[in-house]
Amino acid sequence: MKILITGGSGLLGQYLNLLLSKKHEILAIYNSNMGNCNLFNSRKTDLRNREQLIKIFYEFEPEIVIHTAAITSTLFDSGHSLSEYFQSNVSVTENIAKLSSKLNSRMIYLSTDLVYDGNRGSNLTEDSKLNPVSPYAESKLIGEEKVKEFSDNYLIFRLALLIGFGLNHSVCHFQSMYENLINNKPVKLFTDQFRSPISLLEASKVMEKVIELDIPTGIYNLGGNERLSRFDIGLILADLIKVNKDLLIPLSLNEASQVPKVKDVSLNIFRLKDCGITINSLDEMIFDSLAFNKQNSFR
Repeated sequence: MKILITGGSGLLGQYLNLLLSKKHEILAIYNSNMGNCNLFNSRKTDLRNREQLIKIFYEFEPEIVIHTAAITSTLFDSGHSLSEYFQSNVSVTENIAKLSSKLNSRMIYLSTDLVYDGNRGSNLTEDSKLNPVSPYAESKLIGEEKVKEFSDNYLIFRLALLIGFGLNHSVCHFQSMYENLINNKPVKLFTDQFRSPISLLEASKVMEKVIELDIPTGIYNLGGNERLSRFDIGLILADLIKVNKDLLIPLSLNEASQVPKVKDVSLNIFRLKDCGITINSLDEMIFDSLAFNKQNSFR
């Protein structure tokens, strides 16, 4: 299949490049950072430039569009204005949805677990109450509405906390935690925010499986099987790499002033599993991520 990947140099995008290029013809779109896009068919493009976007779509004629590109900072002091969030996360998504529809491409949109109300219990289903409390989460939810409005053939994945190792310039919190721990440095971790973490490797494998199975149009939660805090994740990682658990310092959400107070957005993933998708345990995902990080030569 011909697959266009936006955010091809991002955390997840670079993993998608590596995996999907093995069986499919991909076009990876990047902007300020190249990442591993130089190893694949790729194009440097500012997605906010509608004319460039139109040209790319009509030249490549993708069968599937995986839209991962976004301003992703959840912090209130991210340095981005509301207008920047809207332009990058909403207007671009609308344009991609319209182009996908015109070319009969299936659109896969990566949203976030942070669109849910984090104070309404745990193991949230796709029908649970929505209440985004950060500019990032709000813009992603509006993006969902644009996808549903302008595309008839779409998949929206509300993606949980990503763990693993970024490639090249990209770095996630899990990677920073790992590097601190192996260097015998303390790490502060939230004990009172709960997520359903999934690794970059596992999420990219799910995307591959989703393409193969051609699952029904709709909204799906995409996360791991376990409800865990970042502190819980730290304990599991410390066990696996055999470091001193005393390096893990408990932290409350109330002690972090610029972080949205989202207490529990752990996900129910039964809808995805009913489509034939299986998700590894967190132990397995971390083990695989550690092995991948040790072996890969692209960082």
